Amino acid sequence: MLNRLLFQRIDNSPLIIFRIFFGILVSLECFGAIATGWVKRNLITPEYKFPFIDFEFLQPLPGYGMYFYFCTMGLLGLCIAIGFKYRASIISFTVLWTATYLMQKTAYNNHYYLLILISLLMCFFPAERSRSYDVKMKPELEINAMYAYVKWAVVLQLFIVYVYASIAKMYGDWLDFSTIAVLMNSKKNYWLVGDILQEPWIHSIIGSVGILFDLLIVPALLWKPTRKAAFFISLFFHLFNSIIFQIGIFPYLSIAFSVFFFEPETIRKIFFKSKKPFTPSKLIVPTHKNALLLGFSVYFIIQLLLPIRHYAIDGDVLWTEEGHRMSWRMMLRSRRGKGTFKVVDNVTKEEFIIDPKKYITLGQQRKVFAYPDFAWQFAQYLKKEFEQNDRDISVYLENSKISINRKPYKPFIDAKTDLAAEIWHQTEHHTWILQSDNKIKN
Repeated sequence: MLNRLLFQRIDNSPLIIFRIFFGILVSLECFGAIATGWVKRNLITPEYKFPFIDFEFLQPLPGYGMYFYFCTMGLLGLCIAIGFKYRASIISFTVLWTATYLMQKTAYNNHYYLLILISLLMCFFPAERSRSYDVKMKPELEINAMYAYVKWAVVLQLFIVYVYASIAKMYGDWLDFSTIAVLMNSKKNYWLVGDILQEPWIHSIIGSVGILFDLLIVPALLWKPTRKAAFFISLFFHLFNSIIFQIGIFPYLSIAFSVFFFEPETIRKIFFKSKKPFTPSKLIVPTHKNALLLGFSVYFIIQLLLPIRHYAIDGDVLWTEEGHRMSWRMMLRSRRGKGTFKVVDNVTKEEFIIDPKKYITLGQQRKVFAYPDFAWQFAQYLKKEFEQNDRDISVYLENSKISINRKPYKPFIDAKTDLAAEIWHQTEHHTWILQSDNKIKN
């Protein structure tokens, strides 16, 4: 049964057209990041980039090197789309995109993480075996079939993303739609739809649909009687998100994933009418079956565990943010923070207040007061800056308060903690983050 599910050969038209869509979309993402100023704003202008903790060795290229870096990724996307040196192109893109993701987190986005995962999977898929430049150069490479595990790997990855996103929304501020009200407040000046987006009944529709869509869309696309309706609902849902939230290529990438849910022959007739139809053949299990099963098992076990790691860390992830990233907790809350960074010279005992504007950008300032890892990293950064002048310092964040979903501000970080002397633990709670009831955890 498992062999037939995973290793039955099926028409590869869905994979081929997805490769084309994928390549075009990632190319647009990379060139768009330059055109919109994203690269300059996050990778060139800031003196300190706030990389993922433990990945400080990944630094942007100096000067305007990151423009060249993103142009290279954009060209690799085009190479992926046309199937030119596909394997080298997709592996190179995956490495470069992953490095970009890890070298800054001020503009963190779950969709960037998903792009890493899909790129990684595409490294192992035979997506160049039809309608590609590689086949044109070597016709013997052409085949019109793929193993069914290609389809199921994509489906399972999407199922994990959507279901975890749905579950994450099942908390008080989403269920009473106050989070939706906060999200829509910034859209009130939108032409034509701005006013209606402020209506409570719209908030209730958006909130309810958000949970139900994420929970049911993959099963609905898999089940033939609901497939077409689910596709058109998905089309509307993602285009709505694209227009209202302006979240780059993700809505269109999500639409592109739909090709894996339709019958391969249907996809062939729509996109590749001249492509030779696939004739089902005898089941032949590949010799590398065990390696494939082991590799995918490890990968998907990690995918299942990573989004729930916050349950192993003390505290509410909505408050502490510990275990939030890479867990499909998408568009769940609005955070605002404030406070004052105080530096104490450990030798002279001199105290002075730090003006963050002298060190970091406005966007980064919003993060250092609202997110504990940003505050910790800023303290480490200040410590290194002062060490260059042979000064040993302590760094404190006084009057630290945060507001979640526009609720009243509450104390957040213990003002007596020298953040410069603390060690960051990836899988543990940091006791200097005050509990939401404002008590320090012992």
